[in-house]
Parts: sequence; structure tokens; C-alpha cells
Amino acid sequence: MKKAVALVLMLVMVLALAACGGGETGVETGNDGTSITIFNSKMEIQSQMEEMAKKYTAEKGVKVEVYYSSDTVAAHMSTRYASNEPYAIAMVDAKDIYSLGPEHAVDLSDQQWVADTTQAITVDGKVLGFPVCIEARGIIYNGEAIRAIVPDFDPTAVKTTEEFQAVIDALIDGGMETPTGVMKEDWSLAAHFLAEVYEMHADPDAFIAGIKDGSIQLAEDDIYNAMMDTFDVLKDNNYAKASAISAEREVTEQMLAEGELAFMFGGNWDWSVINAYNYSDDMGMMPVPNDLGDGSSDKLVGGGSKYFYVDNGVSEEQQQAAKDFLNWLVYDEEGQSFLVEECALVPAYSNITLEVADPLGASVKAYTDADALIGNYNYLPDDHYAKVGASFQKYLAGQIDRAGLADEITAYWATAEVGAH
Repeated sequence: MKKAVALVLMLVMVLALAACGGGETGVETGNDGTSITIFNSKMEIQSQMEEMAKKYTAEKGVKVEVYYSSDTVAAHMSTRYASNEPYAIAMVDAKDIYSLGPEHAVDLSDQQWVADTTQAITVDGKVLGFPVCIEARGIIYNGEAIRAIVPDFDPTAVKTTEEFQAVIDALIDGGMETPTGVMKEDWSLAAHFLAEVYEMHADPDAFIAGIKDGSIQLAEDDIYNAMMDTFDVLKDNNYAKASAISAEREVTEQMLAEGELAFMFGGNWDWSVINAYNYSDDMGMMPVPNDLGDGSSDKLVGGGSKYFYVDNGVSEEQQQAAKDFLNWLVYDEEGQSFLVEECALVPAYSNITLEVADPLGASVKAYTDADALIGNYNYLPDDHYAKVGASFQKYLAGQIDRAGLADEITAYWATAEVGAH
């Protein structure tokens, strides 16, 4: 009898341990035994991602942990792979899908959301990149501050550099001493503003190849000069002109939000900074004015921005949990709300009809719906924004002229390796 009781007790203990998942595998588990990690490379939504992970874990029974790194995406992912620690889901830039995806990403071609977006990235016939959002670049304006001085301001009517200068002059005459702000960050100057020079060419690859082999003289290029003419208007009327490369991004964006400035080049991601201040609701984005007359001043530059991929180095159960999470973002009301309302992102999916929460995102959505976006060039080398950005900072500080900047950009491309396609 005692042996029988002991046997029953042992069986009860074994079953209890089994119900708890054992815990001997070293894998943290949710209620269904699955745990996934997500790498977030978008700093401004890290707190939202962390809060979402808690809720998703509680509601779905799949433990989700979110990580962020200030390193470049390529450097951080290289470190993780060297340590054999892949994330189940990684948020990377488009170019990283081309370089990392063929080796590490799961083919998502069979997923439902593929039919609901035009921004997915396909490599060798396989859908590897899930577009997290659409982002675009242009001139951010404070309409309330501008119309207080120039009542008839219409951002859609400012097409040329001369027209842009005329608005600046009117603002100065009306008492706004320095109407513009210029972010000095290398990524803003080189990866965003200068990138538009490449992107506005019909064939960016051919244009860059021409700079590289010397068949194209950048200093003589019409698009380069048109864009630099507009940049000069921003630079010459910059509130921080005397110390341009010391200007703090947060100060510049606060001044724009609160109406001390009228214009700043940037993107809809800047709302994550602007909304921390006493901002005007009458803000938006307009294309960079230029004198090319080719219609490019009717369009923002943008498209799919950050991308998720599911890593093939995690278990099949984790891969499925990762796919479920992506579908949750696109098709579940809470997932859609997380993207659009909590993260203030412009959705890349036609089935998501939630109104974009902020005025910069609303501008991007309007240009997207009107098919008025110049596509991103996604193949710049990883060191482009740092090295060319340093040259652009010298130009912003008045240490080199436009021809000197063209020379330094050309010297960079002479030895640079073009990113994977």
C-alpha cells in the first residue's frame, strides 16, 4: 500500500513538472512554451515596443522580449550572429534585407499580408522583408507660425527655390529673424538630404557608378546643384548659423514645434521629438522646392522604411510565433492600433484604414495615397552617412564650398563598395 501511494505521489510530481514546462532547456517560456526576441532599430518607438511586448505576452501566452542597440544595424547584427544569438525577428533597414536576408531570413511569400502591401522586399523570388511602416522626407513646416505673418501661405504652391526664398523673406520682414533650422546630424545630412540627389535621378545606380568612375562630374550635375541651392536657403537662414554643427536636434525641433522657426528639413519620424513640446496642430510636410521643373518638387521622397525579417536560425515553433506576431500587426485591431496610434507610424498595408495620428504622418499618407513619392535608394554603403556626413558638416560650417563638398563626395565613392541589391 505504501509503495502504491508513493508511486502515485511520484506521478503527480512528474505531471506537475511537465505542466510547468520543466525549465531545463534554458529557453524562457510563455504559457504555450514559446519565447521570441525582437530587435528594434527604431529608437523613438522603443518604449512603445517594450509596453507592447508586455501586453502581447500576457494576452497571447508567447513571451516577447524587445532589444535595442545604438550601434549601426549591420554592426549589431554581425555581433549577434558571431555570438550565435539570432533574434526571432529583427527590424533592419531595407539594405540589410538584401545583405542579410538570403542567408538568414525565412521566406514569407506564403503570408497573407504580402497581397496587402506594395512595399515588401523580394530577393531571388522570395519575400524576405516585412515593411514596418512608410516614412518620407521633405520640408517640415509650422503652418500656424507662417500664416501669422504670411496669411496666404500654401505649402503645395511653393515649388521653386525662388518661391521658397520669397516665403523666407516675407517671414523675416514680418519679424521672424531666422525662419529655418538645420539638423547637423550626419545621418540627416548625408543619408537623407544628399540621398535625395541620388534618388531624384532616373537610375541612381548608374549615377553613382558615373561618379565612381569619373564619367559624371558631381559639381556640374543639375540635380546636385538644384538641391544645394535649396539647402543654401536653409543654411543661410538657420537660427544656429554661427554654430551650425553645435546645434542640438531637440532644441531645433522644439523651436520648430513652438513656432520660433518656420521650416526644417526632416521626416515624419521627427514627430516623436516634436510631440514632446508645445507643438502647433497646424504642421505638415512639403516636398523640397527646386528649380528643375521636372515635377520632383511635387513629391516627397520615401517608401517602406524599417523592415522585419524572421530568422531561420531559431526553432520552427519560434518562426511560427514570429509569423503570428507579424500577422497580428497587420490584421488584429490591437496590432493595427499599436502601429498607427501608439507608434504614430504610417502603415504600409492597404487593409489598415486607421487615421494616421500625427500631422507629419498625415502628410506622408496623403502623398502616398496620391502616388506622389520618389522611391528610396536602399543600397548606400554602411559608412556612407558617417563619412560623407562629415564632409557635409564641413560645408554646413562654412569650412568648404559646394565644389569642395562635391570633391569629397566623389573621393568617397572612388573607393566605396556599392551595397548589395
